[in-house]
Amino acid sequence: MVSHKEFVGAGKQPGLQVWRIENLDLKPVPKALHGSFYSGDAYLLLFTTSAPSYNIHMWLGAECSQDESGAAAIFATQLDDFLGGGPVQYREVQNCESKTFLGYFKSGIKYQRGGVASGFQHVVTNDMNVKRLLHIKGRRAIRATEVDMSWSSFNKGDCFIVDLGKDIYQWCGSECNRFERLKASEVSIDIRDNERNGRARVHMVEEGEEPAAVTDALGSKGDIAPASGDDDKADISNKKKAALYMISDASGSMKVSSVASSSPFKQAMLSPDDCFILDNGMDRIIFVWKGPKANMAERKAAMSAGQEFIKEKGYSCKTQIQVIPAGAETTIFKQFFCDWKDKDETTGPSKAYTIGSIAKVEQVPFDASTLHSNKAMAAQHGMVDDGKGKVQIWRVEDGKVPVDPASYGHFYGGDCYLILYSYRLGGREQHIIYTWQGLKCTQDELATSAFLTVQLDDSMGGSPVQVRVTQGQEPPHLMSLFQGKPMIIHSGGTSRKGGQTQASSKRLFHIRQSSSHATRAVEVEASASSLNTNDVFVLKTPDALFVWRGVGASDEEMEAAKHVVGFLGGSPSQVSEGKEPANFWTALGGKKDYQTSKSLQNMIKPPRLFGCSNKTGRLIVEEVPGDFTQSDLATDDVMLLDTSDQIFLWVGNEANAEERKGAPKIAKEYVDSDPSGRRGLPITTIKQGAEPPTFTGWFQAWDPKMWDIDPLDRIRARFGK
Repeated sequence: MVSHKEFVGAGKQPGLQVWRIENLDLKPVPKALHGSFYSGDAYLLLFTTSAPSYNIHMWLGAECSQDESGAAAIFATQLDDFLGGGPVQYREVQNCESKTFLGYFKSGIKYQRGGVASGFQHVVTNDMNVKRLLHIKGRRAIRATEVDMSWSSFNKGDCFIVDLGKDIYQWCGSECNRFERLKASEVSIDIRDNERNGRARVHMVEEGEEPAAVTDALGSKGDIAPASGDDDKADISNKKKAALYMISDASGSMKVSSVASSSPFKQAMLSPDDCFILDNGMDRIIFVWKGPKANMAERKAAMSAGQEFIKEKGYSCKTQIQVIPAGAETTIFKQFFCDWKDKDETTGPSKAYTIGSIAKVEQVPFDASTLHSNKAMAAQHGMVDDGKGKVQIWRVEDGKVPVDPASYGHFYGGDCYLILYSYRLGGREQHIIYTWQGLKCTQDELATSAFLTVQLDDSMGGSPVQVRVTQGQEPPHLMSLFQGKPMIIHSGGTSRKGGQTQASSKRLFHIRQSSSHATRAVEVEASASSLNTNDVFVLKTPDALFVWRGVGASDEEMEAAKHVVGFLGGSPSQVSEGKEPANFWTALGGKKDYQTSKSLQNMIKPPRLFGCSNKTGRLIVEEVPGDFTQSDLATDDVMLLDTSDQIFLWVGNEANAEERKGAPKIAKEYVDSDPSGRRGLPITTIKQGAEPPTFTGWFQAWDPKMWDIDPLDRIRARFGK
């Protein structure tokens, strides 16, 4: 088996690894620049979960050469072999990436002009002589594309970033909306923190109020173009039902034959002796399934067979391909089968099906049906190691105040903290500075935290990677620093002397393990409505201490509760959901409705969140990639939450009449077109600020006061001084 030297460390730790094809070889991309791609290059990405399981992505830039594309395909096959043939493989094309891929980059992806052939290198640098213009597109999945440094590139409906090295100007068109400004700000901050190591200032600029530095860089300002239309208009006339094909070399050459021309399919159609192509037919994506007993030639030809299939069908060269081995089927793949059963839930021996010529398939005039193939996996940020390096933490006051190591892992919403993490890589010491900013800290503390971060970076020669973290958005690696202990987040208050919540107060902590297996304990409102059947809660009152275990809670969450009990003090009473004593409900102010959904207790499919918006001029639906949070609910949109057994339509206060009117129709089409068969599923409409527990339970530590503060004001504060 061919094994590249770069594969030695591949898949050893959970997280993301990225390589670029350089001179037909693999070169690693620095972690600080993950999410930045040159349009003239090809890349190989590996995402490893803690299970472990693997996703291999081959990313092709719009201007990459045939040789680079071919090399990427070869390396993807070799990496698949190295990992035992178990990974799911994806073919990604610039501007048409899968939601799984986009989910790895919560701050968006950036397309830069040029490539290795032009001498452009991926290097983390403090160079302040950058001069470029980025066009920001997307509300849920953000793309920043480098465009001509000219006023002619601008339009009134979008946000742009004028990147001048030491100063980053976020320009907001007069017709762009608040949520687009919010997402563009995340890109601006990401550039400052990762590409500039925190050594730049971010400014928000309104159309017509450009400072001299911007006009000097761009020249004389002419008329700004009107808002552009939607660049991703769907041609629904080409939508068709899914079809299943078999790949076999039994005849002496590799051939593709039709098995079934419409879904849903039967799982028994997938013979373990062969490979199959499932043509979604709805938004240009195909799946290649590798049977466990298929011969080596068929299994190795999976990706190339998929590419040949695209050509024969006349599909766009941007069509996505996912290669899936038996046993690693994704939720989206399985939903095309009406009787799918995993592992020991067998469907019996495979049946023989008549193989005929490729059949014609019917058209389906549903736009909403495309949503069923856009599942974004719960993605986590890259993990540089296992978190066992050296940790130092300071609280931000007028300067840095060391935190007692005995309190490491405790964070207060009224504070900001600097966390310096040091570890060894390749014989050299490396550093990461996490700047954690509480949601209830002051503007002065936010500004001081930014200043102190740069000061600490300067004292270390500018070598650390800087990561700014807002409360509730902690990456898995940060949570791993506390070595099996949960990250404990106190609501408000401060860790300064006398600033803690008084011991006599009533306190409730919500404990949940994320998809990356990191655990957080977040203080929430001490009310029965905060409970969640899927999690563990610790309740402290002046007279009692309870550990409440929901029906769907895990042993890991119960173990984390011990650490919360440890700092609260006292001997806890163990309470199981459904068997609560009267004094438990009394301590919470009385029994109230909370999230008790059976689908949450026995969650098989992860929930999915979509935004319904007509900000582009027509009503479209986009999925929120990766793990979603309450902050992903756009107040100027209607959001669709799919929890398997129920659909919620959440109506933001600023959603317009078209969105309010059109979203229910899209929701109905969405469930009616589900190939797994969910016609008639309940659809519940709720309003911002009046969310029931059945909805809020899908979000950890739901904050009913979230809407009291404009999210845009909150992120502006992160711009620093």
